Amino acid sequence: MSDHEEESEYKKVMVITYYWPPSGGSGVQRWLKFVKYLPQFGWQPYVFTPENPSFDLKDESLFKDIPAEAEVLHFPIWEPYGVFNKLSGGGLKVNANSAPKADSLFSKISIWVRGNLFIPDPRMFWVRPSVKFLDDFLREKKIRHIITTGPPHSIHLIGLGLKKRNPSLKWIADFRDPWSEWGFLDTLKLTQFARRRHQQLEKKVLTTADKVTTITPFYVRHFERLGGRKVNLLTNGYDEEDFQDFTIERTDRFVIRHVGIVNEKCNPIPFMEAVAALCDQYPEFKHAVQVDFVGQVNTHFARYVDEHTVLKTITKLTPTIPHKEVVKLYGKSALLLLVLTGYKDAQGYMPGKLFEYLATGLPVLGVGPEQGDAADLMRQAGWGIMVDSYNQDEIKAALEKHFRNWQSQRQLHNSGNMSFSRKSITRKLADVLS
Repeated sequence: MSDHEEESEYKKVMVITYYWPPSGGSGVQRWLKFVKYLPQFGWQPYVFTPENPSFDLKDESLFKDIPAEAEVLHFPIWEPYGVFNKLSGGGLKVNANSAPKADSLFSKISIWVRGNLFIPDPRMFWVRPSVKFLDDFLREKKIRHIITTGPPHSIHLIGLGLKKRNPSLKWIADFRDPWSEWGFLDTLKLTQFARRRHQQLEKKVLTTADKVTTITPFYVRHFERLGGRKVNLLTNGYDEEDFQDFTIERTDRFVIRHVGIVNEKCNPIPFMEAVAALCDQYPEFKHAVQVDFVGQVNTHFARYVDEHTVLKTITKLTPTIPHKEVVKLYGKSALLLLVLTGYKDAQGYMPGKLFEYLATGLPVLGVGPEQGDAADLMRQAGWGIMVDSYNQDEIKAALEKHFRNWQSQRQLHNSGNMSFSRKSITRKLADVLS
């Protein structure tokens, strides 16, 4: 074997992920973009993902980002969601990162079963067959590096199983969310035994993987505390190619736009109360403003808007749309909104959409912890402001300032910071892999 062939084989990496196109949402974009740019840094990516996964959001426009160099393996998965939904007569919808509402005995039992029998999550049934298949595949292809990304955190157990079978593998465990201290687990009525089991599995992954990565400085400290080891920071970012044809259009209305899911953990109501108060104070603001939430919203928030005399006339709920269309909507906004209210450990949130917000150069208003990773990112970028969620006067002052600038066409714009580009962050991933 020549030195060139040896080097070529050394540069192969297997990414093991549940979310992959046509899955939509922020969870898929992180590793899709890494895979897109890895070949430019000398790595040939392989992707291992379910053949028949269960997810709500789809975005087929993301297929365009899969590079020709990537080999994608789709492997069958069995998940129990269909069983739950059939037993409930189709009235109970159970999915990955949301628990059904406990409004019936069956749903209460379902929540308990989901939390205490499926550990770490219902994708646990994919672990053993995946390990068996991948162990042979990795040896055959001479792939020496693997990456697992969670949630679902059962994906990390595939890495754990492969590392046990082949200790020479170099394994990176990537955490997009917490595990044993994840706020979502608090909704699942965990027993003490189940909570300890999550902690044990998490500790095993953190201490067995060759390297650990996560998405924000807060979670770097979090996992370093739990694992007693160094954790590497690989933030989310924005893809420059997504913004090649990006343009900003002045609209007839003062459009405040929020992009992303408003789930049960996200609470935009304090912000909306400030908007309503400003509408009462300034009729000109009421006649000009439009608040657009792009993506799924929870029923509680949708009902709140619909029952509010003022807000229902100025609020638009736009269903989930392809990412390429989202980028166009950014350009038809006067102010981009980030809501971190209601999240557990919100000071550690730095979602991918915030990087895209900053890439647009449009004004950004965040409502959430004034001391946290998102606020620090805005300060580092020199753009945007984070206001405490419950400081209505300060929110109103920020809204009025941006509204007056929009009225007078003095709206300022910024240029995106290249250090937050997906390509730049992939360069850091290549360093971690080396």
